[in-house]
Amino acid sequence: MVDKPAGMTSHDVVGLLRRRLGERRIGHSGTLDPDATGVLLCGVGNLTRFLRYLTDLPKTYTAEVVLGATTNTLDDSGVVTATFNMSGVTVEQARTLVAEHLTGPIMQVPPMVSAIRIDGKRLHELAREGIEVERAARPVTVHRYDVSATDDPMVFAIEVQCSSGTYIRTLAADLGELLGGGAHVRKLRRTAIGSFSVADAAPPDSCEVLAMADGLRDYVTVAIDDDAARMVRHGRSLPRFEGEGPWAVLGSSGELLAMYEADGDLAKPAVVVPEQS
Repeated sequence: MVDKPAGMTSHDVVGLLRRRLGERRIGHSGTLDPDATGVLLCGVGNLTRFLRYLTDLPKTYTAEVVLGATTNTLDDSGVVTATFNMSGVTVEQARTLVAEHLTGPIMQVPPMVSAIRIDGKRLHELAREGIEVERAARPVTVHRYDVSATDDPMVFAIEVQCSSGTYIRTLAADLGELLGGGAHVRKLRRTAIGSFSVADAAPPDSCEVLAMADGLRDYVTVAIDDDAARMVRHGRSLPRFEGEGPWAVLGSSGELLAMYEADGDLAKPAVVVPEQS
């Protein structure tokens, strides 16, 4: 679990971990902007096969919303594109608008400076070429969007807990527009992914490598006996476990064997850890 420093891309972090651990099979569960800091979950070895389950976990962020200016990147790394007099805006107005328009299930247009692919090219690559394309709004869920005052009346502090795929810079820009002007985000920090907190993370050159089962701790775990484990190794379905799933299936020694998902009255294997030769 990495606490990504500012100035490094998520790709940089993966490269450093590959060199440090001597393992090519390393990936991450969700990009952080180079200027952003905080929790980056990386999968090592066989856990790379399970990264989509880590990507699906809810995220928590802190940041500052700077009122009165929009930028071409929606954050403070970009060029100012417009300025507004927003001296009369209050934190109470912001909280009301957030509750009415930016909390719960919402539709969000991804920013041009994002890693989403359109026609084979990432949006941020097109943005660097000065190209802007139409982006369809996507459903996301904002579970919590707290707004607090700071010593600067033109800056709000925010804390957001949201579904995967939510863009905080867009939430900041949308708040500025709702307040009758414009805004951008700065000091973006991801403080948690599911139960993985930045308090337990460390820089990429010293972070701890967790056991695979620990990496999927946010899912319901099911311990099975050796006979069932042999069925899992061969990709067999099992009688459905309790709950909705997905389930992290563990062997008798607590090792991760597979992720299973619901299939009617059965649980079917979605990802199985290859048996060691």
